[in-house]
Order: sequence, then structure tokens, then C-alpha cells
Amino acid sequence: MQLADIGFSEAQGDLLEVATEFCRDRSPMSKVRALMESDSGFDAAVWREMADLGWMAIAVPEEFGGVGLSLAEVAPVIEQMGRNMLASPFVQTTLTAQALLTGGNDAMKAEWLPKLAAGSVATLALSEPHGDWDIGHIDARAVQDGDRLALSGQKHFVLWADSADLIVASVQFGGEAALVLLNRDDLPAGALRRETIIDETKRSFALSLTGISVPHTALIKAPNLQALADAALLLQSAEMVGGTQAVIDYTLGYLQTRKQFGKLIGEYQALKHPMVDAYVSYEKARSHLYGAAHSHGQQGKAAVAAHMAKASADKAYAYAADRAIQFHGGFGFTHDCDAGLHRRAAIFHASQYGDAAYHRSKLADLLLA
Repeated sequence: MQLADIGFSEAQGDLLEVATEFCRDRSPMSKVRALMESDSGFDAAVWREMADLGWMAIAVPEEFGGVGLSLAEVAPVIEQMGRNMLASPFVQTTLTAQALLTGGNDAMKAEWLPKLAAGSVATLALSEPHGDWDIGHIDARAVQDGDRLALSGQKHFVLWADSADLIVASVQFGGEAALVLLNRDDLPAGALRRETIIDETKRSFALSLTGISVPHTALIKAPNLQALADAALLLQSAEMVGGTQAVIDYTLGYLQTRKQFGKLIGEYQALKHPMVDAYVSYEKARSHLYGAAHSHGQQGKAAVAAHMAKASADKAYAYAADRAIQFHGGFGFTHDCDAGLHRRAAIFHASQYGDAAYHRSKLADLLLA
């Protein structure tokens, strides 16, 4: 088994520079908290600015109105979104475009990819009530009904579904995994139910497929679910790495200003050493992130790198946020402390596509096969 390489391109550097300034200016923590209380959960005006910058088009081929780069160039943008907790359907829209690119037919690509590149919102419906992190374990069904497909089953954690123009859901069709494209108009009243999740900066919905009928032309047979999972892990890791950097910076700022017994608390070894551990874990996670970005799409390397990136990002984010809460004392356990927002984000990320232990086991299987 070949291990992943590490690389960082000029295009990634340029996008990182632009995204750093944009996300910092558009997503101060005061706005993050205000959006948590809003109906949509994200700022439509900022979403339009992102579309005007061409971010949704980064990994879309030029023939479909995109920039023609890859997910490797998307990673630094999402890293800065995670660093500033910029709430938006960007990750889900990008992943939906990848699902179409790797499995959709020419008509699907021609219809939807230009729309997504221009700023239409899309999302994936892959999680089911059984909670298995293997996205190939699908209970939802699509059954032939004349020239249409009758759907049944439930999906959970469908992020930003109420804002989506397109939902791509996984189903079983003829005993094999498949994907179906759902337009907003395909969903009957009551098909979406808002879910309460631990990360309040996101909007999650349960989707009932039962009773929904779509044309047979909405079916994607034999999708490349492995490639889709690798892409999801890469983008998730980018968001978590950015969040890790933010919570470390937040904690260091406190340790360098808070005094106890006439001494800055950051001078105490009991606080210094864990912060060093947090920073080392962050640097490891960031290296794995850009290793996964560099290796994405490479046969034999992408899956290994993606598992490594998610495992290390999960560990680093959780540890840094835990220490931040602890070091802020009683305030750290209140809702007003930003460290708590990051800890809840880390918990939710671990619940999606697998936590660190899960990915270490998958990595072991690949390396020892």
C-alpha cells in the first residue's frame, strides 16, 4: 500500500489568502451567534458573495461553468470557514457536485453543475436511522413503478435541506446501491423535519422518502460511493483543522491575559504543556489534511490519506476544545464561551462519517490488507 504524499500548490496558497481575509471579515463570532438564532442558519448575502468569488465553481469542470480545479483547491477555503465557523451549505453543495461528476449522466451534469457552480444550494442524504458510518449500508429503497421510481425509507442529518434546490439521496435499487436526484418540488409537505443537533451553527433535517415518486431519469446507478466518502472526509477534515486553529488561538489569548495570584496563568506548566500538545496535534492534522488533498483521486492513496486526515483532525479538534473549556474555568462551561461552540462542532463532526477510532480501524484494514 502506497502512503500519501504532501503537497501545497500555488493555487491553494492564493485561495487560502483570499479565504482567510473573507471568512474573518464576514464571520465574526458575534455574527456566528446571531445566525444560530436565525431561521435559515446562514447569510444569503454572504453566500452570494462566495458564488461571485467562484468558490462553488472551484472543483467543477470548465465545460459546466466551473473553474476546472479539484477538491485539493477547495480544502484551504473550507479550512478558513471552519476557523471562523462561517455557516453555509458550501461543503454539502460541493459534495453534491462531486456525486454528479463521479456518477451522473451527461444530462444530469448539464442541468445541475452550472447551477451549482453559480450558487444553487444542494445537499446529500446518506445517513439512515441505523447510524452505520458505512454509507454503502442503505435501507432506503427505490422501486420501479412504470416509468417512475417509488421511494421509501428515512434519511437523517440532511444538512441545509430546507434551503436546497437539489437533494441527492442514497437508495437500494434492484439490490444495489444507487443515488436519486430530488428537486425541491419533488418533496411533499411534511417530508422534511428539523432535527435538533449538538452543533447549533448548522441546520439538520430528517427526510422521509416514503411516498415520493421521481422519474427514472433521476436515478444514478452504481455510484462511486468510495470516492464520495473520500471527498466527504477530506472536506470535513479541512473544516475541523480550521476549527482547531481557532480554538487554540482563542485559548492562547486567554492564557496570555488572565492573571491569578499576580501571575499570567499561561506561565504555569500545567497549562503550557497541554497547549503544546494541542498545537502539535494541530500541525499533524493539518499535514494529513494537505496530504489527503494532494492525494485525492489517486488510486490506492486517496482512501488511506482520507482516513488519516479524519482520524487526526477529530483527535486534534476534540482535544484542543476540551482544553479550552477546562482552562477557561467556570466560564468555559457556559454558553457564552466560544470554546463550547467548537467542542460541540467537534462532537458533531465525529458523528458524521466516523470518529477517530473508526477511521483508525479502517486504516488498519487498508494498510494490512
